Amino acid sequence: MFCRLLSILILAVTAALPVRAQIDTEQVMRVGRNTLYFEDYVLSIQYFNRVIAAKPYMAQPYFFRAIAKLNLDDFKGAEADASLALERNPFITDAWEVRGVARQNLGDHAGAISDYDHALEMLPDNRSLLFNRAIAYEELKEYDKARDGFDRLIKSHPSFDAAYVGRAKLNMADGDSVAALADAEKALSLNKGSVNAHIVHADLLMNHTKDFEGALADMDEAIRLQPQLTGLFINRAFVRYRLNDYYGAMSDYDYAVTLEPTNTTALYNRALLRAEVHDYNKAIADLDRVLDLEPDNYRAIFNRAILRRDIGYLDGAIADLDRLIDKFPEFSAAWFMRYDVRRQRGDRGAKKDYDRSIELAMKVVDPEDNPLDKEIGNDRATSETQEQVKARFSTLLTVNNTTADEQTYNNKEIKGRVQDKRSPVELEPIMALTYYTSPTELKPGSEYIKEVNEANESRMMRYVLQASVHPANVTEEDVYAQHMQSIDYYTTWLSTHTPRAIDYLGRAMDHMTLRDYASAEADLTKALELTPGYTLALLARAQARFLGAQTDDKSDARRIKLQSAISDLDRAIEKSPMMAAAWYNKGVILGTTGDLTSAIASFTRAIEIAPEMGEAWYNRGYVYLQLGNRDAGLADLSKAGELGIVPSYNLLKRMTTR
Repeated sequence: MFCRLLSILILAVTAALPVRAQIDTEQVMRVGRNTLYFEDYVLSIQYFNRVIAAKPYMAQPYFFRAIAKLNLDDFKGAEADASLALERNPFITDAWEVRGVARQNLGDHAGAISDYDHALEMLPDNRSLLFNRAIAYEELKEYDKARDGFDRLIKSHPSFDAAYVGRAKLNMADGDSVAALADAEKALSLNKGSVNAHIVHADLLMNHTKDFEGALADMDEAIRLQPQLTGLFINRAFVRYRLNDYYGAMSDYDYAVTLEPTNTTALYNRALLRAEVHDYNKAIADLDRVLDLEPDNYRAIFNRAILRRDIGYLDGAIADLDRLIDKFPEFSAAWFMRYDVRRQRGDRGAKKDYDRSIELAMKVVDPEDNPLDKEIGNDRATSETQEQVKARFSTLLTVNNTTADEQTYNNKEIKGRVQDKRSPVELEPIMALTYYTSPTELKPGSEYIKEVNEANESRMMRYVLQASVHPANVTEEDVYAQHMQSIDYYTTWLSTHTPRAIDYLGRAMDHMTLRDYASAEADLTKALELTPGYTLALLARAQARFLGAQTDDKSDARRIKLQSAISDLDRAIEKSPMMAAAWYNKGVILGTTGDLTSAIASFTRAIEIAPEMGEAWYNRGYVYLQLGNRDAGLADLSKAGELGIVPSYNLLKRMTTR
């Protein structure tokens, strides 16, 4: 919606920043800035994290990290980092702009204007600052200041097409369609590739000149330029509808829902179109989905009541009408419709509703006055309630794209606007003991667990033991053969030597690699019989039990395995209370079983012990959203993204895009 900062901003600010003293810090900053310039936003954050850890008093890494977060749509995180940069150096002009853009996207238009004013003191003719400030004034309905801003911008930058688009929208709001059309056409003459100019021009052609064919041409061009914007297909569907192209309109709504399955505007409009062509059941299904996402969308409730009545589902219609009347007791149409439905049911008390509807209708001065036009619960500018957050998040789970079930964060996948790349909405997995990991630029090595390190230093295992939330998916036949041979080796050794707990652990890990969780659990039980307080064996057996439960189709057996896994982790924590991995894994299992409050407590303890464990931040944010705690959930997801958990940005966007 607002002007994004260009990557050239990274270079422009360099001269204003003080020189760093240490060569290593300079090198890390340089690599981070280069990575940011080439749009590896997630990876660049990791470099800036390193500089911040070494020299937290420096302004530059916070500023550059703010730019990366801004490009990832983590506006709250960008605002916080820009503020930290400005606390350290208030003369970084671009940091004021970054924070202004972040605040504007968060809806804090007054705060954004204040930031832009600071920046304009140093750069009085800056195009982006003037443009964004004018838009912020318009959002605050301070139209005179907005107009002055656009006029000043056009005077300073007469070839800036977006300025004419902005003023055209302002003229539309003032009802001056002639001036608005002139500005829109000027913008298109300057830039045929301006998507916003085509949208505004189409709006004017539809609503003021009734040139629907011309409007369709504008929307076709806008979609050609930006084929992944859901809103463009919704807008074109409306144009096609006005041209009586019902098939084309339906196709656009279908594609909009494919692009964004939780877009309530697309779902609602498609429902109305389906109702118009008498496809009532599918229309009701769309309205059901809308109400899953927005339980207080009273327009959807009203239309569903009509459709339920039309298909003969009278009890459902009554239930919807009861809700409407409770919310809007002066809404005569709802009373009359309930009278009609009750009459069809043979309800002798229906006439009371009829009398009430007539009484209310007599009071209405304007027959077009509809209380649904003033409904309170569906204002997108207001904060969501806890129940709405829970409903939105649960709906994301139902439309989860399960095709991308492997999460190997290679450079291709972490580059660019990763928030636009759909990730599965699910808890990050347990931290597994494994012989194989998948090093990436974000996770170059195994996670550190003291007991794992001690086992490796003993040199008593045949393979190096590691810990990873995303272990490598081993499929090669020769690897399987190696571990079958290793199992045979351990079996021979154990039959000819005094058994040691670590030998059973080693063989159990071979079984785990081959996904034979039952045999792994049996070996780990033997290890614990020999050494009851063997923390590593408890951690591994919990893993075997948890993974084994995932493949068990008997609910009772699955429940027992999960509870046994939690018991193992509790014993491990008792023996090693500072083992963050045990707390984290316990949180994952508790979250899986639905004990969300206890899961949050476990993730919180893991974070207290290991603040850099991004997966714990992500999972706690995930659970907070399940509970409807939006602010806490989004804050945790922002921190998880900062720590390199890529799916955080997609979930952040999907929970904040309205």
